[in-house]
Amino acid sequence: MTYIENIFLCLALPMLLSLLFTSGSPRRFTLFVVLGMATCLLSAYVSSFFMGRHQCSAVTTAIEIAPVCEEILKLLPLLLYFLIFEPDSHKLTPAAIGIAVGFATFENVCYLTENGAGSFVFLLIRGMSAGALHLVCGILTGLALAYVSAFRRANDLALAYVFRRPWLTCTGTVGILGVCMVLHGIYNLLITADGFWQMVGYFFPSAIIVTLFAARLLHRGRHTVFH
Repeated sequence: MTYIENIFLCLALPMLLSLLFTSGSPRRFTLFVVLGMATCLLSAYVSSFFMGRHQCSAVTTAIEIAPVCEEILKLLPLLLYFLIFEPDSHKLTPAAIGIAVGFATFENVCYLTENGAGSFVFLLIRGMSAGALHLVCGILTGLALAYVSAFRRANDLALAYVFRRPWLTCTGTVGILGVCMVLHGIYNLLITADGFWQMVGYFFPSAIIVTLFAARLLHRGRHTVFH
């Protein structure tokens, strides 16, 4: 039997203690990593509840229930940070990445505890697939909220007017949440298949990360040319 609460305490306590001796960006990132692990723990309870409530199989839960529960719960700490503290836009993406890294790390540790670490190749692929998927969703969520935050502080009166409308902010947040749910559900659907489509599922999160990184480099290059 795997006691995930004990695993969480074992991983989280050293990180929480480190907050006493750090400040600034390292402290903030560590805190969000711990929040990501706590989110993973909570999502396990919530998904299990709905699985039992609706008498779903493990496959149905992975495809239809887990993506919704996990993405909503991952968004909540970031959304509270955004709404309560109103941080600068450049702080939101690292916070979202911290939550994603904490979630993926705790999920992988629980998987190792339950299934062992005998297959290096399979675990390497899992790290590049499940771990990368959470990172993709974190990057997309962080970038979306960062752009909303930047536009809310825009000097342009038209942009400032549009993005200060709460209903537009809510619509954008729900939209990016839907994108993350769909990506998560597609990934879980692909890895439950066999053969070619399973391999596609294993590698498409990493492909998205590479695409986002290339787009970031291209954006920086254009920004440098025009400025």
